[in-house]
Parts: sequence; structure tokens; C-alpha cells
Amino acid sequence: MSQPRYSTVPAHVAIIMDGNGRWANGRGLPRTMGHRKGVEAVREAVRTAGESGVKYLTLFAFSSENWRRPESEVSDLMGLLKSFVRRDLETLHRENVRVKVIGDRANLRSDVLPLLLEAEERTRANTAITLVIAFNYGARDEIARAMRSIAGDVAAGVLHPADITPERISARLDTAGIPDPDLIIRTSGEERLSNFLLWQAAYAELMFIPDFWPDFSRQTFLAALENYASRERRFGGLSERPLAVGS
Repeated sequence: MSQPRYSTVPAHVAIIMDGNGRWANGRGLPRTMGHRKGVEAVREAVRTAGESGVKYLTLFAFSSENWRRPESEVSDLMGLLKSFVRRDLETLHRENVRVKVIGDRANLRSDVLPLLLEAEERTRANTAITLVIAFNYGARDEIARAMRSIAGDVAAGVLHPADITPERISARLDTAGIPDPDLIIRTSGEERLSNFLLWQAAYAELMFIPDFWPDFSRQTFLAALENYASRERRFGGLSERPLAVGS
């Protein structure tokens, strides 16, 4: 299938995949069915991103706050994650997709962490697109862990406080080596970041769409990319476009 090309394609798109439960509730289905349908949307998003020239796609898969959900739902989500890795890893590898996992890995379940590590190692050399999975991730926790690392170096005399720069902080985050997102999309109509990539989102374009995540289709993604291409990013500078009369 031919792929539309836009004048400006974001190098890095990050998505807060929201609305699985409400999608299911609206259809009289158990919430688990929403999560299962959401996995299909993940596959479609990865394909569309790669076809469109996006180099990094970050998906907010499981937050550090999601452990507060009912145990049955958490168990189902863990099962879906394991199923996704086992079923899709070879396909991702064959399609030259590199998998990177961000989030706190301490005390992760013994049946989950090895699969995440396997996915990273198996696809380490791939170059078509990097799929970043935010798992057990919270931006405040990420920043706190980075600060503890830097504080340890200061206490050891390895680093002087005056040398703590935004660049050094970025290098201690889970996303070190990954460019900041150009576009952050949140589905379900909610308009907040929910502790997602707070440091990295400083100059990201934000897009909030009404579709629940299971309904996030190829067409929805392409429309978001087209919207992004129409925007002007100034990073604190002045616009180079002439203002219309009356602006």
C-alpha cells in the first residue's frame, strides 16, 4: 500500500494509549477485551509509524501507578504483554524494528523482566524504527532516579554541582540516546500527560484525540501526522511566517 508523505515527519512520536476500558464498557464487554483489542491497535501503529518514516515510536504501555488497579486486571495486562512479546518479537525483528524498554526495572516480576530483556537483546542491531515501550514507567520516578545518580557522583566528588546541565540530566534518564518526542498523542479525549515523559515533553507538540485506543487506526495516525506537518515549531523563538492582518 502506498504511503502518504508529508513535508515534515516527526522523528519521534509518543502515544498515551488511553481508553481500553471505556471502549469495552461502551460495548458491554469486560475491560480485558478492551486491552486485547488495544494490542491490535499497537500492531497497526507500529506498522504505520514505520511506513511513514517515523524513527522512534514510544508507547505508554503500563505506568508505575497502574499497579493500583484490581489484581485481576493487572494479571491480564501482564499476560497480554508476555503474549505480545512471544507472538510478535520475531515479526518485529524480521521487520528491522528495534525494541527499547524504559521504566523502573527493579523488582519486576521474574516472568516479565526476562522477556523484556530478550526483546531488547534480540532486536538490538535493528535500524528501521525503534519501538520504545514505557513499562512500569512514571516520569517523576524517572527524574528522581536520575537525580539520585547525579547526587551520588557529586557526593563522590566525580561531578561538580556547577556542571549539572540539562544535557547531563537527559543523559541519566531512561531515554538517554533517544531524541525528545516531537509529537505526543493521547487518545480517549483526556487532555493531560499523566506523568509521561515530563522532562522530554518540554517542546513537544501535543495532540488529544477523542478516539479510544482500540479505535486508533492507520487513518487516525496518518491524520495526526498530517496535522503535525501543518504546525510551526518555534522552540521559544519567533515565527518566520508573516502574520495575517488582524493577528
